[in-house]
Amino acid sequence: MNSKPDVYAAHEQPAAMPLVFDSAKCQGCNSCLEACQVDILLPNPEAGKPPVVQYPGECWYCGCCVMECPVPGAITLRHPLMNQVRWVAKNELVLSR
Repeated sequence: MNSKPDVYAAHEQPAAMPLVFDSAKCQGCNSCLEACQVDILLPNPEAGKPPVVQYPGECWYCGCCVMECPVPGAITLRHPLMNQVRWVAKNELVLSR
């Protein structure tokens, strides 16, 4: 008999996926899950696997999960295009008159 409970969850269809986990680096420690202020993550039923991003549309893009992760590079936070900034060095600016 299977001792693990069945997990049923319907995934939300987001405009953008805010978090990308590198499964080669993620240890499945769930530190990010505990740090998330809006509870968008669920623990993966398989031990040692990255958490499931259950509610991606609710992400505040605060970066708490990335900062809490003990493995650098295991989580990538992808901001929506409208929130991304392209920095230009001041000496590269061209003034038009």
